[in-house]
Amino acid sequence: MGMVVPMNETRPVPRRRIGSSDLYVHPLALGAATFGWTLSAGESTDILDRFVAHGGNLIDTADSYASGVSEQIIGSWMRQRKNRAEVVVATKVGYASELPGLSSPNIHAAVDASLQRLQTDVIDLLYFHGPDADVPLFESLSAVEDLVAAGKVRALGASNFSPQLLLEARVAAAGGLPRIEASAIEFSLLEHEAELEQRVVREAQNISLMPYFVLAHGFLGKHRGLKASDSGEVRLGRALKRATRHGVHVLHQIEEVAADFGASISAVSLAWVLQHEGVAAAAVGVDSPAELDDLMTAPQIALSRIQMGVLPDG
Repeated sequence: MGMVVPMNETRPVPRRRIGSSDLYVHPLALGAATFGWTLSAGESTDILDRFVAHGGNLIDTADSYASGVSEQIIGSWMRQRKNRAEVVVATKVGYASELPGLSSPNIHAAVDASLQRLQTDVIDLLYFHGPDADVPLFESLSAVEDLVAAGKVRALGASNFSPQLLLEARVAAAGGLPRIEASAIEFSLLEHEAELEQRVVREAQNISLMPYFVLAHGFLGKHRGLKASDSGEVRLGRALKRATRHGVHVLHQIEEVAADFGASISAVSLAWVLQHEGVAAAAVGVDSPAELDDLMTAPQIALSRIQMGVLPDG
């Protein structure tokens, strides 16, 4: 059994460094994909307020989330709260319909548009939202070099890059171009193949792991009761795919561990992710402040080595 920290007690959560950058973040990043989509501006603002009250500081968005409305909500919130210096803003370029891909002109235009929506002068962590087979990586990295020199970007990350692309980026960085400091991939108790494939490259280059979909689209938490025969809203579809025999076995295993800690399934599932070497921050999306309250307990859960090993096996 791991060490139990009573849920009514808290201890300071150490900030984690993103790669070799000067960015230090709480291990939970607030995912803002639903801001302006399924959540109103008011609901999003309530969640943002609760997040920083818990000590959170990394907000993860993208220019394609709700067609830019997510960034607008965050920008308005930072202006109203006058807290830009206290938060770390991560956004992504490459998937917006009006500026697709990672060509140099599109990256420059997308960053300028994001800065305007976010009402800020600099993006702390800029992600390539995904690889672009039609544009040489050298061109994309050169564009970021210009943006860093202009003071518009502080650090670079990449989402869903293969180990080969990360190696290519490393060679370019050796020649003076910006290095990739963070790698965002799907990683959870039910999805760890991509993490394993990247691990050697990430560790060799000191690239931080920034997991997303850490609760398997809600299957490891709010959608835990899903059965293969269920149907419903579009957002349940991805969680539904996890309702396999293996998924249910893992869920039962988590329930047992969660009972030992007096914690939720979601918090234990998130704790498992956070205890992996190299994780700087895991992005979590929530629908309410209460859901956020629960997930912010995850850094207080210290799973044993045995629990870390047995959980993904179900």
